[in-house]
Amino acid sequence: MTSIARRMFDLLEPICLVTYQADECNEEMAALGHRTYWDGYFASRAAPLGRVSAQVVHAAFYNFADGEAARHIPSAWETISPEASLAARERGSTASLRRIIGEELANSEGLVRAAELTTKAAMSAPTEGRAMYAGMRTLAVPSEPVARLWHSATMLREHRGDGHIAALVGARIGGTESHVLSALEMGIYPAESFGRIHHLPKERLAEVMGGLRERGLVDADGRFTDAGRETKQRIETLTDELAAAPYEALEPAELDELITELEPITAKLVAVGSQ
Repeated sequence: MTSIARRMFDLLEPICLVTYQADECNEEMAALGHRTYWDGYFASRAAPLGRVSAQVVHAAFYNFADGEAARHIPSAWETISPEASLAARERGSTASLRRIIGEELANSEGLVRAAELTTKAAMSAPTEGRAMYAGMRTLAVPSEPVARLWHSATMLREHRGDGHIAALVGARIGGTESHVLSALEMGIYPAESFGRIHHLPKERLAEVMGGLRERGLVDADGRFTDAGRETKQRIETLTDELAAAPYEALEPAELDELITELEPITAKLVAVGSQ
């Protein structure tokens, strides 16, 4: 099931990425009145948690720098309700997904079946210890197949994300540190130039790199040590293990069918970078 969890991540992640990379969702958020991309991001992604504080959002999202959530929460909800942000996210994500894969595939029996099986998996896992996933589970699942597929894929993404955070916490890797390890794994050097952290104060980045050096995870030049690579691999392996539970609800034949039906959908999205 660990290998299945990784395979399903590869197939479902491009579906989820339309929310963050395609134009339609951002346009829906702007039309609603959100001032910036990040206002819409924080408001809509955190909305399933309810009107929680910035501290709670920061804890649940985990990998944003101190103060980033507070720049958007709760101010983004002062004139636009969480419910409205959620609806705009679904509309925009569904529209971009339909545009990218094309009407023939969007209206196909294969997509309908993929949505059904993805939903079956997404609604089956325990919620204990998984705040973001539990929040998504409180939302109504759309009936329209393309929206249903996006919604259920996003549920599974948040389920996996909660497990990934647990793996990071267990390895004593903070949110900013996790970006450094990801950057090095992707071959980005120096890691401080990675887009998710390059904007942070130089003093903060130096502190993070210094801590990783002290632990022997990066060397004097800021590159992976063997211990660093092993730590990153352990985190990824545990993340896969913790992400497997939803797929245990599917019979082997259903898993094979789901993979088969998702492959052409994912291929279309990967070809354009989910944009």
